[in-house]
Amino acid sequence: MKKTLLTLIIVALTATTLSAQKFDKQIEKMVAQTEKDVIEWRHWFHENAELSNREFKTAERITSILKEIGYEPQTGVAKTGVVAILKGGKPGPVVGLRADIDGLPVKERVELPWASKQVAEYNGAEVPVMHACGHDTHISILLGVAKMLYEIKDQVPGTVKFIFQPAEEGAPKGEEGGAELMVKEGVLKNPDVDAIFGLHINAQTPVGTLKVRPEGIMAAVNSMRIDIKGKQAHGSAPWDGVDPVVTAAQMINNFQSIISRNMQLTKAPAVLTIGAIHGGVRYNIIPEDLYMLGTIRTLDADMRTQILQRIREVAQQTAESNNAEVEVWIDEGYPVTYNEPTLYDKMLPTLMRAAGNENVEIIKPITGAEDFSFFQEQIPGLYFFVGGCPPDRDPKKVAGHHTPDFYVDDAGMKLGMKAMMGLTLDYMSNK
Repeated sequence: MKKTLLTLIIVALTATTLSAQKFDKQIEKMVAQTEKDVIEWRHWFHENAELSNREFKTAERITSILKEIGYEPQTGVAKTGVVAILKGGKPGPVVGLRADIDGLPVKERVELPWASKQVAEYNGAEVPVMHACGHDTHISILLGVAKMLYEIKDQVPGTVKFIFQPAEEGAPKGEEGGAELMVKEGVLKNPDVDAIFGLHINAQTPVGTLKVRPEGIMAAVNSMRIDIKGKQAHGSAPWDGVDPVVTAAQMINNFQSIISRNMQLTKAPAVLTIGAIHGGVRYNIIPEDLYMLGTIRTLDADMRTQILQRIREVAQQTAESNNAEVEVWIDEGYPVTYNEPTLYDKMLPTLMRAAGNENVEIIKPITGAEDFSFFQEQIPGLYFFVGGCPPDRDPKKVAGHHTPDFYVDDAGMKLGMKAMMGLTLDYMSNK
């Protein structure tokens, strides 16, 4: 704790920049003037939420707004992504700014005039669609920043690449998508991006505050599917069959010992969760097979490798002990969302100016995951959280992300714009 506070004090005292003195008051004024448009855009995107790799209307609206501002956006990037470039009036580095644009298969319960009533197809079924993670605010914040930077483009000492990324929540089965596909298609090239910044609004963080940390801020994630094959039998005569349900139950319990007994949790946290079990059709029939779905979250590369290996070993050995067969599939997942320490040290004073020193919290890593990490694998990147909890509500009691009652206040976008503007201009002026 003492070391962290000392670092903050030293950085804050030594990093007041010429760009801060030049641009801060101008940013405040522009944010105030742009906020009305940003709120209007946010309401439209929220009301018209779309799923990953299906953000067609969303992309069209982003493109339309960018063209109205004066950009010539590129569309169809990583299927439904949109990219725009601002060439400043002065030479300088290239900064990437990213917003994710997809919604989730969640039915909204929040009573809003602009609540989503959208439906779409997901895994072969018709589902409701909602911006249950705040990506609508991310789009609108980045559009606001694009508008403000365009207004002062002659003063901008460098180039800005605005990246509106689809499918952060994961591409549909059998498809590529998201940041990984954007990188594969060369979004960080031509012009080559020197550093990239991204944010995430947070329902459990008060409006007007920011959360950030150096190094790993969000976990690596892997998804898994485990198929167990037994032998079907009457529920009254289990000795005639091989029970995949009992096998699955034992397997789940055994998996927990991987985390609690095999991992050095003082080094880094890790999570292994089984989120779904599908099998059987009737109370008195032992099914022939079933499958389970799960997620693994890690913040250390060696621990990640060890956990994935142990999952396969435990699954195989548990199945064999029950005379069952098993197959395990684990995807490649997302890497750790990693804030490069040098970039973090350089830009922390900017975040502290944007929010006020007392409104910036240096947090411990969280086990959520973000595919912004694919950009950070290629170039230095900084990712942070901006508050979206209304002042009259308790952050500890509000609904979480990915839930029907998720809600973030329009007012949270103001600080998001200030921070992204400040990061862009400060980085360019002090490269």
